[in-house]
Amino acid sequence: MPGRGAAYDRSVSTEQTGTDGTAPASGPAPRPVDVDRSDPVYRNWLKEAVRRVQADANRSADTHLLLFPLPEHWGIDLYLKDESTHPTGSLKHRLARSLFLYGLCNGWIRPGKPVIEASSGSTAVSEAYFAKLIGVPFIAVMPRTTSAEKTRLIEFHGGRCHLVDDPQTVYEVSARLAEETGGHYMDQFTYAERATDWRGNNNIAESIYQQLRLERYPEPTWIVAAAGTGGTSATIARYVHYMQYDTRICVPDPENSCFFDGWVDRDADATSDCGSRIEGIGRPRMEPSFVPGAIDRMMKVPDAASIAAVRELETALGRRAGGSTGTGLWSALRIVAEMVDAGHTGSVVTLLCDPGERYLDKYYSDAWLAGQGLDIAPYTTTLRTFLRTGTWPR
Repeated sequence: MPGRGAAYDRSVSTEQTGTDGTAPASGPAPRPVDVDRSDPVYRNWLKEAVRRVQADANRSADTHLLLFPLPEHWGIDLYLKDESTHPTGSLKHRLARSLFLYGLCNGWIRPGKPVIEASSGSTAVSEAYFAKLIGVPFIAVMPRTTSAEKTRLIEFHGGRCHLVDDPQTVYEVSARLAEETGGHYMDQFTYAERATDWRGNNNIAESIYQQLRLERYPEPTWIVAAAGTGGTSATIARYVHYMQYDTRICVPDPENSCFFDGWVDRDADATSDCGSRIEGIGRPRMEPSFVPGAIDRMMKVPDAASIAAVRELETALGRRAGGSTGTGLWSALRIVAEMVDAGHTGSVVTLLCDPGERYLDKYYSDAWLAGQGLDIAPYTTTLRTFLRTGTWPR
């Protein structure tokens, strides 16, 4: 279908015809003073595209809030918001839906033109799903180290993978492909914090509080949300402030990510020399959607600790999850340990971001751990000691 077709570009100028309808005097044609680019064909396509994206949200049940088993006498409840139950299997389904609605309503996404995204995998999986839903091509620009399962899922949803050797080039390659194809570079790292309605509209924060309303501690002491774009932590923090809750927000950061250093040093230009091994979180630069002033606390989490935590999650709940879930769980359990030590009661919430089946060749592979030089045994001991005794080893 045509986008801004010439048939719908109607220009009118009284200077061109004269007030009496006679031809104008010779000379250069004046600029029109009234230009109408209405395009009924495009607007019909746009209405149907928005309807399809909104219908996906309407028919998708809200995600579950899982209770992590802790000793009852601690008086503390730990929950995981299970975002792996979205149609595309991850927290990024929410983001992709918001980005598509934002791009469509801004007039950036056009029929027949590709949507292009820089991604470490899960966002691209979800965006490929929505691109297929509205019938536009999709290209994912990703590091070559992205898990094979994520690549398969992108292609399953009709997307095409453009792999790069240097993770730091994904931005410029995505922008170049958009220019070459006439498509739209979605740019999740810029628009994640503004595409979602942080005041409500069943965003992830509002959903958490609605699901906690019948629990014994309905207002959590802490919510822990790791940062990839930073959009999720920004949405949750803004909602908490807007609703005047006392909940505090903690953002854990993996190795090879600059967010922690940039936040601690208040350095908006902080960078990291290499990409994160924990897919979906951590970035080599301070992304525009990361909002440092909205969050209360950050933790630097060793990658081995993230993987130890996500393997312990399988022991506790019988569920496999990705490495980013482990980063959040490690930090949440550290906060629980502080509360136990101080004699405080309350609740803590973190996120189950995506399924572990996407990472069987990484975080659940002992061979991969050995190749990366990661020893999770000390961190596993720390977690098991804490869950057994209530004391966090120092």
